[in-house]
Amino acid sequence: MSSRREFLKQGSAVAGAVALTGALRPAEAIAGIEPVQRAGAMDASIKDLLMESLNAAKSAGASFADARIGRYQQNFVVTREQQIINVVDTDSIGIGVRALVNGTWGFAASRDLTKNGVATAAREAAAIAKANAIAKDRSVQLAPAPSVGEVSWKSAYQVDPWTIPVEEKADLLIKANTEGMKAPNVKYVFSGLFLRKMERNYANTDGSIIAQTVVQSAVQQQFTAVSPDFSDFQNRGNTLPPTARGWEWILQQDLINKSRQWGEEASQKLKAKPVEVGRYNLLLHPSHLWLTIHESIAHPTELDRAMGYEANYAGTSFCAPPDQFLGKFKYGPEFMNIQGDRSQPGALATIGYDDEGVQPDEFLIVKNGVFNDYQTTREQAVWLDWWYKQQKLPTRSHGCSYADSWSSVQFQRMPNVSLMPGSDNRSWDDMIAATDSGIAIMGDGSFSIDQQRYNAQFGGQLFYEIKGGKIVGMLKDVAYQIRTPQFWNSMDMIGGRGGYEVWGSFFDGKGQPGQVNAVSHGCVPARFRDVNVINTGRKA
Repeated sequence: MSSRREFLKQGSAVAGAVALTGALRPAEAIAGIEPVQRAGAMDASIKDLLMESLNAAKSAGASFADARIGRYQQNFVVTREQQIINVVDTDSIGIGVRALVNGTWGFAASRDLTKNGVATAAREAAAIAKANAIAKDRSVQLAPAPSVGEVSWKSAYQVDPWTIPVEEKADLLIKANTEGMKAPNVKYVFSGLFLRKMERNYANTDGSIIAQTVVQSAVQQQFTAVSPDFSDFQNRGNTLPPTARGWEWILQQDLINKSRQWGEEASQKLKAKPVEVGRYNLLLHPSHLWLTIHESIAHPTELDRAMGYEANYAGTSFCAPPDQFLGKFKYGPEFMNIQGDRSQPGALATIGYDDEGVQPDEFLIVKNGVFNDYQTTREQAVWLDWWYKQQKLPTRSHGCSYADSWSSVQFQRMPNVSLMPGSDNRSWDDMIAATDSGIAIMGDGSFSIDQQRYNAQFGGQLFYEIKGGKIVGMLKDVAYQIRTPQFWNSMDMIGGRGGYEVWGSFFDGKGQPGQVNAVSHGCVPARFRDVNVINTGRKA
């Protein structure tokens, strides 16, 4: 953690900051079990400010309050061919206070990290809660969450990217670009580093005091190949998964050597055969399937979305109302288990404690093919009390509360949502060999999905024709169309533990005002029967 002096010193500078230009437990599903990462204890001065704000909120009438002092840093380094085209640094520090008064929430935030400043924010949050009571339809009740005492946690990074000079970051990217440009017909290469560090200090009136440090890293690349007669161009992008690890992970990816391969894949797409429209068996690689999971399983099982609270932001769900879906709806085949968690090392939604001080658990959203649970916060878990009593389970939050900044109010955000491995240890190659005819898809591409997460279309990066259990050539212009229940129920084969990979999104939006969450989805290869495929390059 930053020292108080450094932490608070940044506050005045940040005010005018300028941009410079996925039923198994996850530890059993992936190779290696990493120990819990421990950060340093919370600085005493920061703790004092948090206590000051909570005392002020209680004095103003709050029955419950929590406060978050956070420092949020981002570093973007963007290149194209041999040029550095952008370097961006952002740094933001402040406090957000949430107060529950007579069953209604209020929230206020401030950059003023003095005792008077944090107390003023707390009193404002309480006043807003009182004003909000006029629109209250029911009183907020919170599911029990025991105090965790004073604890700390850090994500699974080893080398802080903020200790690496910008020159070294840019040099790595430009060398990778240079190698990618050596591939035949590759004319353009874009690459960027997207780095994020969050130092999050939290306290609530239940007695939890939590310090956490999270580092997240992403590499984005796109290789563009142009045909000699300029009649076609093809891209290869989305080459690597983002992760909650540090600079050591970026170096382990061997960008310079692998960029030549990725450039060649872009070039190979120029000679690919356009896909014929029809129905195909699809073999989907984890680098592609994660996005289909994200859109057609993870989003519709957010409880606030299912209850209509996100409707104004094109956010509803076909998985509603809960009493007609929980324990009744057949999401997929019996071997399908979808786990929600915030515990997979290196996954983007992994955290020690959520933004309500709850230690997240691991839970099955889909259990043996049947819809089993939603993603919840302390407030939302109470809405499903009837279900948890039926299941003889405690009514508790799954630890899905998150805010993307000290200035944003926390609300339900997606945990890691993952397709767990099958009992047979099939590999990607085994599944190709077991497929007589079909298309294998790798990498995520463009997509479209309706507001209920029911009808969708997905593209990809690389498409391969399968005949007689072998890859016989590359295809292009492939996209497939689904209706969520039919699609997942058409899944007839999944891979084993050895094929489990974790991919995800660095920028998942939700809410009004909008917030951005980073989330990962672990999965294994999976095969789907008789899926409708269209040709995206065909003109009407």
